[in-house]
Amino acid sequence: MKNEFTLAFNEVLEEKQLPKEVILKALESAMVSAYRKAVNASGAQHIEAKIDIETGKVTILAEKEVVETVQDPHTEVSLEEARKIDPNVEIGQTIIVDSTPKDFGRVAAQTARQVIQQRIRDAERQMQLDYYQKQLGEIVSGIVQAVTPQGLTIGLELRAEGTMPRKEMIPGERFRVHDRVRALVAEVKDTPRGPQIILSRTHKNFLRRLLETEVPEIYHGIVEIRSIAREPGERAKVAVSATQPGVDPVGACVGIRGVRIQAIVRELHDEKIDVIEWNPDPAVFIAKALSPARVTGVYLDEKNPQGKTATVVVPEDQLSLAIGRDGQNARLAARLTGWRIDIKSLTEAAADALHKLQKDPAYAVLAEQLADQIPQIEDMLARKAEGRPLTPEEYDTLSRFVDRVERRVIAGVGAPETATKALASDKLAEIKAQIPPEAFETNILDSGLPEHVAYILQEAGYTTVGEMAVQMKVRPEEIFRLNGIGPRAMQEINKLMARLEEQMRTAEVAVEPTTETEVESLPAVEASVEETVVSEPLASAPEIEATPEIEPVAETTVETPMETFEEEPEEEISFDQLFTLKSDIFSKVALDEDEEEEEEITARSKGKKKAKKKKKPVALEYDPDRDQMVIRKKHKREDEDWDEWEL
Repeated sequence: MKNEFTLAFNEVLEEKQLPKEVILKALESAMVSAYRKAVNASGAQHIEAKIDIETGKVTILAEKEVVETVQDPHTEVSLEEARKIDPNVEIGQTIIVDSTPKDFGRVAAQTARQVIQQRIRDAERQMQLDYYQKQLGEIVSGIVQAVTPQGLTIGLELRAEGTMPRKEMIPGERFRVHDRVRALVAEVKDTPRGPQIILSRTHKNFLRRLLETEVPEIYHGIVEIRSIAREPGERAKVAVSATQPGVDPVGACVGIRGVRIQAIVRELHDEKIDVIEWNPDPAVFIAKALSPARVTGVYLDEKNPQGKTATVVVPEDQLSLAIGRDGQNARLAARLTGWRIDIKSLTEAAADALHKLQKDPAYAVLAEQLADQIPQIEDMLARKAEGRPLTPEEYDTLSRFVDRVERRVIAGVGAPETATKALASDKLAEIKAQIPPEAFETNILDSGLPEHVAYILQEAGYTTVGEMAVQMKVRPEEIFRLNGIGPRAMQEINKLMARLEEQMRTAEVAVEPTTETEVESLPAVEASVEETVVSEPLASAPEIEATPEIEPVAETTVETPMETFEEEPEEEISFDQLFTLKSDIFSKVALDEDEEEEEEITARSKGKKKAKKKKKPVALEYDPDRDQMVIRKKHKREDEDWDEWEL
């Protein structure tokens, strides 16, 4: 049967929720303090306390000096008593001796009560501090204990209290006492009055932890949260990406019919959340971050003294949507991407591009290239300023104009050959010699590339296949940097380059001169034809296929006897015949579709192949009584010719 001490000890453990060792250590420390106070012991004297939990017996062990004659029993012990504990002890040495007073249990209960409570309180606070420092940045749940103008007081686990200031509460939220609240542990401070735990529901990591809780793919690392931008209670944007192929990160966060994201929206007091797929290309990422607005073009400038700046061009009807209410959408997109975003409408961007071409000397080369297009752009902007509408084709022209100017500005490209100007002229000539001459005469739109890829290259200034091929041989990364050119587009361009190289190899084989032995082996007629070619080598041919017959290359013509065919004159139709609609003019062959369908169904049911139906002559005639055209079929009777017509 347990004694009273054991029952009280277990009650304290259950109430304080502290480890057994912590409570036991606090009791022993309190007993030592009570003994020192009772006997007025020195702080330098070593004193220990031992407590038997089963019996509740307290033992005090004190360090004493071994002497012959004891003058102070609290600090000295006789040699005889000391040798009962250690037979080898000598005079002048110290030894640990049991010094428990006879009435120490009652005295200790009175004098050590406050010490025990203080030590238990200190141990409790330390345990709370250690626990919530580990919970820093995690979501905890608690009960509202008090609501004040300064914020909320929330009861947490381990008998701890947390504080949520008003600025850490979502605007519009109202809580009452005894409501359960989930919040993020934003800060933990150690104060003389105990740990101070600051809770937050407006921190962006609160949204991060909610997503990890609701979306298993994020918790297990299949989907990764790249960045979060949030305005509490209003709107938030989350950029996510998949770490495994074949996983839709946005779909995983939204859930079937939006069940996952809706649970988070309800927790955040109906805060709107935009989940965006992260992209390594900053231009694509910025365009997606401005959703739901539709973006025409994104142009990056990393050398801007004010920081990385992205100029975003949107259609006029999308301008207010891209900016958002009070600029909220643009602010969130800038914080999400880490870029400074400058949003312009299409007409505003076109006017700025036109001003740069006309006023800035740095754009002189580009202005010369676009000299034919500038008056057209000016006319469009003038009509738009007058309030007159523009056609969709004209808007496309403005978009391409802005795209070309902005892309040249950011990339620092004045012309397609700028990347090759650093090369020596002989080196450039050597590179051009590796490209078929016909490539410099072939328009880029006729190159065989996908239409959108060809238009991107054309807008970048590569008008011919040869210019693009030179750039690919010198700096292919400049092609890859173009907005809209991806790995698939580069594969198509590489295929075109392979065809050009094959064409050059074929041309080199074709230009080898033909020997006289080869000419003699040709037929007599063809040898006579090629006599003028033998004396001169073949000119460079772009592509020659090896065929049994050799086509003449020279401009010599050979007269060969040909059969003359006289064209039979077409039978003229008189005006009267045309309007009397005789049957012999409008005759044609037709099949009866109903009979054909019935025969086909019958053949299919029998598993046989449908036999060809014999065509029956039909004729169109004009019926003056009905005043309409009628079809008459001709039937053949036995032993008779086709001589009867039926309607």
